[in-house]
Amino acid sequence: MPLDKGFDTNFATPKTFGLFSLLMTRRIILLLLLLLMAGNIFGQDITPTPTPARRRGWLSRILHPFSPEVVPHYKDPRLRGLALDLQITPQTVKLSEVRQLGVKVTLANLSKRTLPLDFPTNQRIEIYLMDSAGDILAKWSDNHAIAEKPVTILINSQERVEYNETIATRELTPNKVFIAEVFFPQYPELRIRQKFLAVP
Repeated sequence: MPLDKGFDTNFATPKTFGLFSLLMTRRIILLLLLLLMAGNIFGQDITPTPTPARRRGWLSRILHPFSPEVVPHYKDPRLRGLALDLQITPQTVKLSEVRQLGVKVTLANLSKRTLPLDFPTNQRIEIYLMDSAGDILAKWSDNHAIAEKPVTILINSQERVEYNETIATRELTPNKVFIAEVFFPQYPELRIRQKFLAVP
């Protein structure tokens, strides 16, 4: 059976090879330009960005009237504009490896004014570890000395205060969901909680 050499006779002309060569060089140049641009993008230093504003503008309120407000409303007028954030590390606690649970609480001032917070002692926050029913298993203040030392903390507009603490995990049992609750004893409305899983 003879081989069909129609492809070779139709496309094996110098003009055709020149066309393929031109298209190939254009593609190679385009690929190199893309790689250079991507290298410049990934090679740039990452600059820290400020905390994004969480306030909703009037246009957002008109377009999305039923979406929830991000800034919580407190009964105490001194707390208006404050927002809490809680991060627990690790999220899944391996009791055989982890003896202390890392708790990071961020109190952000989203208002346009400076907010003062008065504390009668050196204790700012309290941390509770609770089971899923809400029973308290461990308190952070049980292992810390608290002295009377009045102080006022000023949180400027668009700034935040972070508290990094640890709490023992010896009261936790494996394969259950627990709750970490953090609040400010002087301001009970400033309260946040998060669930986490304990494994063996």
